[in-house]
Amino acid sequence: MKVYVGSDHAGFELKEKLKVYLSELGHEVEDKGAFLLNPTDDYPDFIKATVEAVSADINSKGIVLGGSGQGEAMVANKQEGIRATEYYGGNLEIVKVSREHNDANVLSLGARFINEDEAKQAVRIFLETPFSNEERHIRRIEEM
Repeated sequence: MKVYVGSDHAGFELKEKLKVYLSELGHEVEDKGAFLLNPTDDYPDFIKATVEAVSADINSKGIVLGGSGQGEAMVANKQEGIRATEYYGGNLEIVKVSREHNDANVLSLGARFINEDEAKQAVRIFLETPFSNEERHIRRIEEM
């Protein structure tokens, strides 16, 4: 699967580790930035580029990272066709349900709130959990 990734400075180091992990899982990874650690960069620049790519490639998924993941999810969800979910620690079931019920196509990670192992678990669940295709969930997505 093609996976687009993007982050600002707060998620940069974790993004770099996740790129390796995604490749090890057999996914094709395309980095939409940041390409250098710059403490003054602005997350919308990289998140917009990432979700525009996901929106144009319906068979792909996106992973965006920032300090909390909150702003990144907000930016992502402004893009037509994007259904971003957020994970910043705690019960991983939320990631699974967001795929099964909402067909989330972007995962936003709060890099300041989770460690590398938690991020990898969330990414794996996100990418391996299929959408249920239940009529009620399809209907609700269409209502969005």
